[in-house]
Amino acid sequence: MKITKIQCHVLLDPHYDIAATSSAQDDLVVEVFTDEGIVGIGETDLNPWIARECIEAPGTHTMDQGLGSVFIGEDPLDIERLWLKAYQATAMTGRRGALVNALGAIDMALWDIAGKAANKPVWQLLGEKSRDHLGAYASLQPEVSSFDAYLSSMVKWAHGAKEMGFRAAKLETTFSGPYANMGIREDDEKMTEVIKAVRQAVGPDFTIMVDVQYAFDSVARAIKTINTWQEFDLFFVETPLWVDDLDGMAELVANTPIRIASGEWLSTHYEFKDLIRYGNVGVVQPDIGRVGGLSEARKVCNLAKEHNKLVVPHLWKTGISVAAAAHLATVTPHMPFFEFLPPALCESALRKHLVVDEITMTDGKVTIPQKPGLGVEINRDALAEFVGAARKLRP
Repeated sequence: MKITKIQCHVLLDPHYDIAATSSAQDDLVVEVFTDEGIVGIGETDLNPWIARECIEAPGTHTMDQGLGSVFIGEDPLDIERLWLKAYQATAMTGRRGALVNALGAIDMALWDIAGKAANKPVWQLLGEKSRDHLGAYASLQPEVSSFDAYLSSMVKWAHGAKEMGFRAAKLETTFSGPYANMGIREDDEKMTEVIKAVRQAVGPDFTIMVDVQYAFDSVARAIKTINTWQEFDLFFVETPLWVDDLDGMAELVANTPIRIASGEWLSTHYEFKDLIRYGNVGVVQPDIGRVGGLSEARKVCNLAKEHNKLVVPHLWKTGISVAAAAHLATVTPHMPFFEFLPPALCESALRKHLVVDEITMTDGKVTIPQKPGLGVEINRDALAEFVGAARKLRP
C-alpha cells in the first residue's frame, strides 16, 4: 500500500466569535489517501491555516521539507519509521510547535488507515485492553460575557452533565490571565465562588476538576488561591502557571496537596520528559494532535507510567480527537478520565456536526471502540459548510 495524496481541510465555525478564547471554533482536518482506496482522517489543534502550510509548503533541501512531500509514495503502515523520517526532514522548521502539531494530524490518520487495513479498532494495534469501559469527564466552558451569566450557566451545565450520566466534569474558571474568556475579568475569589456553587449543585459523589488556564502570574498567588480549594475535593487543578515555568510548577506541587495537571501545549515526548522531571506535576495532559499524534501520545503514557503519574489527555476539537483519545484510554490503565465533549454541553458547531458515528456514553461510562480504525466518519455536508466559511475569511 502507498500514500497517494494528503488533503488538508481548513474549517471554521460560521458563527465564530473573535472574543472567545476557544480553539473549537476552527480546525485542520487531514485525509490521507492510499492506492488501495483506504482513507485515514486526523485533526490537530492549532491555527488551521498555519497547519496547512506546514503540510503543503514546498522544501528546497533535505532538512527543511514540507510535511506532505515526506509521505507521498510511502507505506502508511510503517508509522514509526515515517514519524521519524518526517521529524528529521523538517528539523530546521520543526522539532516542536506547529510543525509537530501538524505532523500529529497525519500520524492520527495513519493509525486510522492501519486499523482499517487490519479490520481492527486502533486500540488493538496500540496494546492490550486494560478495562471494559472508559472514564470520561464533561468539559464545561460557557460562552457568555458577564460573571453572573457565567456562574449560572456553569451550574446549569454541571447539573445537566450529571443528569446525562457524567460522574465527572471540568470547570473552566478563568477570569484573569491570557485565557480570560469573553473578556470577563474578576478577582480570584470569583473562581472559588464558581467551584463552591458547582460542588453544592452536584453533591459530594461527583468528581470535579478545575482549569484556570494560566491565570496566575506568580507561584505565591497560585499557592494562596489553590489551597483555599481543599474543601471542595478537587481531582486536579489544570495549568495554573505558564507552561514554561517548570521551576514554579515544582514549587507549587510541593506546596499544595491538590494534584496539578499540565501539558496541553507540549509537543513530543521530549517536552513531557522535562515536565515530569522538573515540573513534577501529578497529571500529564498530552493533546494527541499537538503532541505529534498517537505515536507520541503513547510514548508520553509510557513515560507517565514509569514515573507514577496519571494521564488525562487534553482535547478541544471534534469527535475525531475524542475517538483517538478513547483508543488510547483503552490501553492505558493509568488514564482515569479523558476529555469528552458531548454536543449538548458545548457551543462549537464543529463539535456538534462534523463527525457522525461517535462513541457513546452511558451512566458515565464510555464504550470501548469496536469499529475498524478510529471508528468515526466525517459528515460531508457539514465539512463543506465549514470549509466554505473558512474560505470566506481567507481562501
